[in-house]
Amino acid sequence: MAQQIAASFAVYFIIWWITLFAVLPFGLRTQAEDKDVVLGTVESAPTKFRAGRVIFFTTLVSAIIYGAWYIVSHYFGLSIDSIPKIVPTFDK
Repeated sequence: MAQQIAASFAVYFIIWWITLFAVLPFGLRTQAEDKDVVLGTVESAPTKFRAGRVIFFTTLVSAIIYGAWYIVSHYFGLSIDSIPKIVPTFDK
């Protein structure tokens, strides 16, 4: 039971980390866009980094993705090993 919980947490953590990099640029305003470049920084640096907002949306989106993965894997029984059965191969 503990191994199953650890595996589920590991899958969620990987999904969360990948989702973080997908969500990170949404709503980002750069210093170049605001025409307020701070000396010593690059123009593409964010004007205001909203970490709480990014973490909230990352958690929300990754929970939805994890829920979809859980339903597909536990209720429909699909896994990585099922891909060759779903997508036909053209072996001769």
